This record gives sequence, C-alpha cells and structure tokens, in this order.
Amino acid sequence: MNLATIRERAARDGLALTGWLRPGSGDGAPAGTRALLLLGHGGPEMWACFRAAPEAGDGNPHPLDRWSRRVIGALAAEIGATALFPFGGPPYQPFIRWTYAGEPIHQSKLGMAVHEERGLWSGWRGALALFEEIDLPPVIRGAHPCEGCAAPCRAACPVSAFTDAGYDVARCRAHLDSAAGAPCRARGCLARRACPVGARFAQSDEQGAFHLEAFRVA
Repeated sequence: MNLATIRERAARDGLALTGWLRPGSGDGAPAGTRALLLLGHGGPEMWACFRAAPEAGDGNPHPLDRWSRRVIGALAAEIGATALFPFGGPPYQPFIRWTYAGEPIHQSKLGMAVHEERGLWSGWRGALALFEEIDLPPVIRGAHPCEGCAAPCRAACPVSAFTDAGYDVARCRAHLDSAAGAPCRARGCLARRACPVGARFAQSDEQGAFHLEAFRVA
C-alpha cells in the first residue's frame, strides 16, 4: 500500500488526499498509529459524488456526515485502517492540530485555515489511521498566502464580522437570519469567496449554501 494507491481509491468518491503526518504521543491518534492521512474537499468532484448518493436525498439529518462515514469507512476497511471523523462528538478528534501538522496551511485574516494552494477551501471529511509503515513525503511549507494581501476577504463581509479582534459570531448569525443575509445564504460565506487564493477549488453555490445553512441552524 502506498499514497498513490490510496489517493486513487479516495478519488473514486470525489475525496482528495489533502495531507499526512506521523503523529506523536500527544497528537490524539489511536494507539499504534504509524501514519494519519487526511481526506477532504479537493474541488467539485466530492460534491458531485455526494449529490448522487442516497444520503443526499433520503431526508434524514446530517446527510454529508453520513455519506462521509460510509465511504471513508469502506476505504478504511479495504486497507486495514481506522476511520476518524471531525464530527460526531464530543469528544472530537483534534483535526485542527492534525491539519496544521500535515498540510501547508496557515491562519488566514479571517481566522480560519488558509492552504497555500487551496486557499480557504479546505474541508476535511475524515482521516485514516494506518498501523503499518508507509512512505510519507515531507510537508513543505512556503510563504504565508496572506502576506502582502489587502484582505479582500474581510472587505467582502457585509457586516464586518472579521476583524483583528476576532470573528463576531453573533453579528454574522444575526445577519444570516435577516432578509439582508439572502446573498450569503444563497452562495455561502461571501468573505470566503473573496479570497484570491485557490479559486479553482471553490465550492459551488449549492455546496456553499448547504454548509452555511448547517452553520446557521446549529
């Protein structure tokens, strides 16, 4: 088993192998884990696969999470790994720690992670804990994508919810619940869409609206 084989298998379900790491004793991985592989959004393919799946139309709660459990669980069973997910808690798996260790990402001016290639369009659906050795290339980090950027992301927020003081969740949610929040509800976070990095990985309007509605009603 190697990364190329796992990447190809994950791609059948529209998932991207976005990062990897060898967890240490304090990283929260299952005992005996030799490698953690991170799986998530890598473009429009994932959403297309989900929309064609039974979970998308069965009317039951949390369709994307249930789809993620099924497809990543099947992949884990095929390769003898353990599937881990960023939802379903508490307690929650430390995905933020894993992604900062296993991908070339930084903290953006919105506070969320910004990937050097994918921009603000990283979205993790699960991880695979491997218990056998596998070759992992080093994670190479370059310049921070926000360096020298005029922050059009912040300017695009209709209610200026993102500032140096942090993210004003209450202001954002109040806007989303109002008539003025219709453009955000229709496309997803407008601040996120304004980032110039990784535009080819951007979510469709439908996917953006799906995730924003899940946030709004949570």
